[in-house]
Amino acid sequence: MAAQGEGSDGTRAAPRRTELDTLRVLIVIGLIFFHSALVFAPDNDFYVKNESTTEVVTVLSGLGVVWAMPILFLVAGLGARHSLRRRGPGGFARERLLRLGVPLVVTTLVLTPLPQWLRLRAADPGHHESYLAFWPRFLAVRPDPADFPFVLDGEHFETGHLWFVVLLLTFSLLLAPVAGPLAGGAEPLAAAMDRRPALLLLPALPLAALDALYMEGGFAGWNRWAYLVFFLYGYALADDLRIRAATRRLARPVGVLGLLLFAATAPGFMTLDDPFTDRAAFAVLTRALFGAAGWCWVVAILGLLDRPERAEVPSSPGRARVRAYLAGAALPVYVLHQPIVVAVAYGVVGWPAPMVVKYTAIVAGSLVVIFAVYEVGIRRTRVTRFLLGMRTGPPPTPAG
Repeated sequence: MAAQGEGSDGTRAAPRRTELDTLRVLIVIGLIFFHSALVFAPDNDFYVKNESTTEVVTVLSGLGVVWAMPILFLVAGLGARHSLRRRGPGGFARERLLRLGVPLVVTTLVLTPLPQWLRLRAADPGHHESYLAFWPRFLAVRPDPADFPFVLDGEHFETGHLWFVVLLLTFSLLLAPVAGPLAGGAEPLAAAMDRRPALLLLPALPLAALDALYMEGGFAGWNRWAYLVFFLYGYALADDLRIRAATRRLARPVGVLGLLLFAATAPGFMTLDDPFTDRAAFAVLTRALFGAAGWCWVVAILGLLDRPERAEVPSSPGRARVRAYLAGAALPVYVLHQPIVVAVAYGVVGWPAPMVVKYTAIVAGSLVVIFAVYEVGIRRTRVTRFLLGMRTGPPPTPAG
């Protein structure tokens, strides 16, 4: 993701938005903490579950899902804008197919079966089928076009955490042929938002409408197509200097509004049996409020983090190396994290220890294994860099 070039108003955009690079990396690393916590959540079907659970996980996870994955899609849309400027629609589509499609296929074949296999072993201690024996059963799939873009289904098959990559690749390929007209059409909207910053709240309407239809637990609680709204906003408007100024001005009041809207969802999510799909008016309203709250949280976070004056101060060499190292690691860490978290949790949940000790062990062990695999098994070799979606030039200088 970059943030240089010209804004949609024809003026030169601000320097690279390193705060969004950092935020993207923090969200990806935060997913290790998030998925480790699901081992102890009482109300989900995670692959490996601890015998004792706590409602604290449910509350804290709600505070994360309302903004984290939406921001990842928005930042990806911003990156798509700059990639399209450099490569054009055809080059952008080819680059996305390589950088996202290749790791999607490789990880689906090699790593995604692991959590499902461990789920079977955790549910039945007498289940001794080897991973290699389970592998062809996982890959026994049938077409399912009705679930687009997840067009394959099977008894054991799943995309798992790779749903993010599937949607991001789909959105990118849908964007490529209409990128030019969409960017041009964003100009009058940006001008209008510049005159009336309150118009920044407009995207809350389609998000509320989409979530009001239904929400999907498998996609971090959002309707899958709501993420397209964030992605397209990132592409069309997020780096326009006028939009950024309006976002900074509205960050605090919109943040307060977002907190109020999110608080208003609590009665529905806490009392309804199935708040994600229930068709009753109360459930529909709860979901709509969640969608609107999510947009407000994203606007507030973007505005509060956007400090152009900081971009004028060069980073220290050490900080720049760390940032570059983590930025390059973001996609490999994402595709690696859930299978490794599940594998570590599988070995930890049987310990006779308090939940906090187990949780700490799962997080720490997962971080060590993920970054060891990234550093030794992926980052240093051209072939593995290509297979995990990284640029295939010489690896960056190690941080430190």
